[in-house]
Amino acid sequence: MTDPICEVIITGPDPDWLASFTHALVNDRLAACGHNIAPIRSIYRWAGVVHDACEARVALHTRSSCVAAIVERANREHPYEVPCVIATPIVEANPAYEAWILEETAG
Repeated sequence: MTDPICEVIITGPDPDWLASFTHALVNDRLAACGHNIAPIRSIYRWAGVVHDACEARVALHTRSSCVAAIVERANREHPYEVPCVIATPIVEANPAYEAWILEETAG
C-alpha cells in the first residue's frame, strides 16, 4: 500500500520566514509544494490573553510519513514557542497529482 498523502498547515508571524521555511522543506523533499497565503488574521488565546494578529499560512502537500519530520523541524526552527502544525488527510485527489506528490517527497 502506498504512503497516503496529506495537507500540512503551518502558520507563522512573518511571510518571508514562512516562505524560507517552505523552501527548505521542499528542498529536503519533506513536501512536494507549499501554497503560501499572507496575510491571514488569527484570533487566539495565548497565556490567558486574547490576541488578534496578522500572520502567514502555508498549506504543504506531502506524504503522511513526512509529518513527524516536519513537526520536529518546526519545533526546532519556528519562532513560536508552540507552532501550529496540523495535518489533514487528503481523501481524494487527481491521481496524477497524487503520484507527483509521492515522486517529489522522500518515502
